[in-house]
Amino acid sequence: MQGMKAKIFNWSIFFLLSLIWGSSFILMKIGLEALSAYEVASVRMLSAGLVLLPFALRSFRNIPLAKYPWIIVTCLLGSFFPAYLFCLAETKIDSSLAGILNALTPIFTLVIGIMFYKYQVGVYKIIGLLVGFTGLILLFITSGNISFSYLSYASLVLLATLFYGINVNLVAHHLSGQTSVAIASVAFCSFIIPSAIILWFAGFCNHSIHQPHFIGAVVASVTMGVMGTAVATILYYMLIKRAGGFFASMVTYGIPFVAVGWGLFGGETIGLLQVLCLCMILAGVYLTSLQKKSKGKTSL
Repeated sequence: MQGMKAKIFNWSIFFLLSLIWGSSFILMKIGLEALSAYEVASVRMLSAGLVLLPFALRSFRNIPLAKYPWIIVTCLLGSFFPAYLFCLAETKIDSSLAGILNALTPIFTLVIGIMFYKYQVGVYKIIGLLVGFTGLILLFITSGNISFSYLSYASLVLLATLFYGINVNLVAHHLSGQTSVAIASVAFCSFIIPSAIILWFAGFCNHSIHQPHFIGAVVASVTMGVMGTAVATILYYMLIKRAGGFFASMVTYGIPFVAVGWGLFGGETIGLLQVLCLCMILAGVYLTSLQKKSKGKTSL
């Protein structure tokens, strides 16, 4: 019974993260209507740091000094750099291509875990990864909205997903003894000043509140910071500790469900083939959660 409750809780975090991060792509587009990519990302990071500041003041005393470098590195790779990379990429590429590239996160997580941390990966994880990724590719192909223009900007998303894969392994291997709130709050508060400096030089103060879409863009960016970065990162680190880094990285496969949901809300229709693709993605994620840990070896 206890194990079943743990699984239900893990899946609840999984779907909540999918909802939050899936909605972040829409918020990012809204933010870019009036702000530059650097401004959207900086407002996002600054908001995350400010909202977690009270928690950081309590966490500073409880974190060993040797862990601080790892916390800074994980925040840089897991949030700070990707925030700017995604915003820059979204100025040129469509969300469909970004969605496919973002789904490479579990693959990078798997490869890095095997290469540098000697993780043992079972057959369920590999099959689940392939099934889910195939379903994702087919889903975007059936949507017919993929454009391969501006591939240089697509490489920014590719770099961000590589950073995500590294970050998952670092958190699982080096910060397993620290609470999710402590890691996220201390890390994001460390970037309050850098984010504010970037925001200043990006010309944020030159905007007028009467500028079209400005208020909406700022609200969208702040919402991404509070929910899509601060809250989501805490939940993500919690899921890594509870269910393993590889399963947590599969959250990127849940984003298409949110995209389809927003489409239906906006009056779009969904066909049987797209439903089957979504089922493939969900089946892939489920298969990755079935792998049992092997004795004597580290499992991802």
